[in-house]
Amino acid sequence: MHARDDTATAPDWQQLPPVAQVDAAVEGFRMLADPTRLRMLWLLCGAEYDVTTLATAVGIARPAVSQHLGKLRLAGLVTTHRDGRRAVYKARGGHVRRLLAEAVGAAVHHLHDIPDHD
Repeated sequence: MHARDDTATAPDWQQLPPVAQVDAAVEGFRMLADPTRLRMLWLLCGAEYDVTTLATAVGIARPAVSQHLGKLRLAGLVTTHRDGRRAVYKARGGHVRRLLAEAVGAAVHHLHDIPDHD
């Protein structure tokens, strides 16, 4: 059992979340359905990046990175701040990092036929 699995903070799986929460979650998943955005967000979970450095890291053009970052920002998955003249981006927080880690972990289990954990 993980520390974050504490029953006091566990979701009530018998009650549907409010519509606004479902809509926001669906939008977040929609943003992660793009391989480039998923790779970018993965990197942003580990460090802060400006557009140029992130473009180099994922191997796509700066304008495309800017467009993807704008979508991730609107979905609430990344934040930005100024560092001089540069805009610097990072993953929004622990929820985003855990979501991404779980999604990639589930993919590893699926690809390698590894049994799920409880």
